[in-house]
Amino acid sequence: MPSFDTVCEPDLTEVKNAVENTAKEIGTRFDFKGTSASAELKDKEITLIGDADFQLQQIDDVLRNKLTKRSVDVRYLDVGDIQKIGGDKVKQIIKIKTGIETEDAKKITRLLKDSKMKVQASIQGDSVRVTGAKRDDLQAAMALIKKDLVEMPLSFNNFRD
Repeated sequence: MPSFDTVCEPDLTEVKNAVENTAKEIGTRFDFKGTSASAELKDKEITLIGDADFQLQQIDDVLRNKLTKRSVDVRYLDVGDIQKIGGDKVKQIIKIKTGIETEDAKKITRLLKDSKMKVQASIQGDSVRVTGAKRDDLQAAMALIKKDLVEMPLSFNNFRD
């Protein structure tokens, strides 16, 4: 029976490269000279450190630019609050979303059931498996998911015939 998996997985090597390029650009830019501006990646968390909120916003813009150049969707970023740390410094933690959360998985299955398509959706951990009798039905389900759930950076893999 033909099937595919709906997943939410960024390319972590591209994310790592984008963060490293951001750190390199921060080190060479004139407006960041002599400041504590930095960006680093640890365990699917990007930590931005700067002297002020405005500087954090500039670092965030550079990071988003680098991610976009590397074809990483910025919807994977879950931006946290700005926190004050020692001295005049501030930091912001950005988490990288991986896997589909339970509520979002239920939203996908409900969408497919309500559409009256001849496909079945089942939640498999942090992905949603969609099965159907015909390949055309599966392609229509992919199009429907992409059209109706634009706030989630979803991709499809494991397409089996």
